[in-house]
Amino acid sequence: MSFLNNLMLAAAQPEAEGFGSLVSAASIITAIRAFGASIVYSLLGLVMFALAYKVLGLILPFSIRKELEEDQNTAVGIVLGCMMLGLSIVIAAAIHG
Repeated sequence: MSFLNNLMLAAAQPEAEGFGSLVSAASIITAIRAFGASIVYSLLGLVMFALAYKVLGLILPFSIRKELEEDQNTAVGIVLGCMMLGLSIVIAAAIHG
């Protein structure tokens, strides 16, 4: 569940006899942990994308920046897009187990 869903569930739960605040607090703690995990995985994904771009720049015999900006090479843009899409699928599968 997302952070906002957990927060809405915590606010919507009726308070039981003496245990309402405990249940709400547990839901809020779960929501905060989910939000923190989302931030960590987002940063990890950005680092992986930057690393993959650098590795691709070392492997290819030409400058990626020059090909994209100056030469307007669409094929290089498609290759980079496919690389990012494939890497995002792998990262998502690793996160979800």
